[in-house]
Amino acid sequence: MLTVQTPTRSALPFPNRRQQWRRHEDLKLLKRERELEAARRICQALFQHINVDELVERALRTALEVVGAEAGAVLLADAEFQQLVFRYVIGGKADLLHGTAIPWDKGIAGAVFHSGEAAVISDVSQDGRHFSDMDAHTGYKTRDMIVLPLKRWEGEPIGVLEVLNRREGRLDQDDVAILTIISALSSETIEQARLFEEAKLAEVVRILGDIGHDVKNLLQPVVTATGLLQTELDELFGGLPVPVMEQSKTAASHELCNEMIGLLRDTTKRIQDRMKEIADCVKGLSVPPMFASCRVANVVGYVVKTLGKYAEERGLALRAEGLDDLPVILADENRLFNAFYNLVNNAIPEVPAGGSITVRGRAKPDAGVVLLEVADTGRGMSPEVRARLFTARAISSKAGGTGLGTKIVKDVVDAHGGQITVDSEEGKGTTFHLLLPIRPPGCCLR
Repeated sequence: MLTVQTPTRSALPFPNRRQQWRRHEDLKLLKRERELEAARRICQALFQHINVDELVERALRTALEVVGAEAGAVLLADAEFQQLVFRYVIGGKADLLHGTAIPWDKGIAGAVFHSGEAAVISDVSQDGRHFSDMDAHTGYKTRDMIVLPLKRWEGEPIGVLEVLNRREGRLDQDDVAILTIISALSSETIEQARLFEEAKLAEVVRILGDIGHDVKNLLQPVVTATGLLQTELDELFGGLPVPVMEQSKTAASHELCNEMIGLLRDTTKRIQDRMKEIADCVKGLSVPPMFASCRVANVVGYVVKTLGKYAEERGLALRAEGLDDLPVILADENRLFNAFYNLVNNAIPEVPAGGSITVRGRAKPDAGVVLLEVADTGRGMSPEVRARLFTARAISSKAGGTGLGTKIVKDVVDAHGGQITVDSEEGKGTTFHLLLPIRPPGCCLR
């Protein structure tokens, strides 16, 4: 009788099971090695820097390197305006996104920021949350992406990390594990650097408050002296025995003296007002815009008058075009003056002798806005300078410059509910475009 022996459970599949187990263990080991290497590299990259911007850049570059991705971005949360701000971008026309903000509850980034959970999208064209306008704006096509919350092992996110377009294959869950390590270590370090910078800023603010108080007091004798000087000059010119032929020349000289004294008095008053604003900020007071009926032509006219001699000494022409035809707008005149003053004052050193700076405007009553331009024939800006222009990382090319001028302008425009953009190319000049509402949304007259 023929007996058929059935293989035992362990006899037949055992070699295959052992091979599968070994492959599984090898993959686990490879994964752990990748994670440890990612941790080593991010630690090495981060702990060499204490500047937030440097930390953000190194974290992003390390993330792209360890998963072999083409592009990415770090967006940090701005709680005051409930936005996610592109702090650093790599890939495509990155300079177009630096400083751009999106609502922190919109898009894939917003969803990840609020959920605290990573998102892996193998085909963004199939995800309705993706901001395709961003791709259109930068000319970069996103295929696949991973978005992770930037957060410590425990705690709320401080932003998001975006990694786009793996060079070989597609981004997957294995990449999430590695990027989570980078995210956690980066978040901790960035948060520490932020606290360090805030502490330094608090000390700077305190010192600035002391300086502002002293400057305000030191200006008071200047105010008194200009009044006395005005009286003395009036009496002097009034008592001069002037020949008939010299009368027109003497009158012109008297008028020029009066104009310069008036300019000195008004500028001193503006400095005192700015010092008071600094003091208020130090005390934790934020003065809201003082909206009132305002003629842009008058504001720009005074800027041109204030900076006219400076421009003339450098062989430049300051012009205002089309401003008299603009409608009266509701604005904070002092802040508007500061904005145009900074734009024109920043432009003067950048324009060669024989050049010009022109402030022009036109109205769009149907849209309820006025369009203003400050255009110069100067040296223009590089893409790197332009990308940081309206951020705290703005770069100044002027000796002794702080780079804060354009940031101040952006703050003024934002306070009025407006928009500001810039067109600039090295060697071809710069034009700032300001769009201001005739009546800012929700403004209160004072």
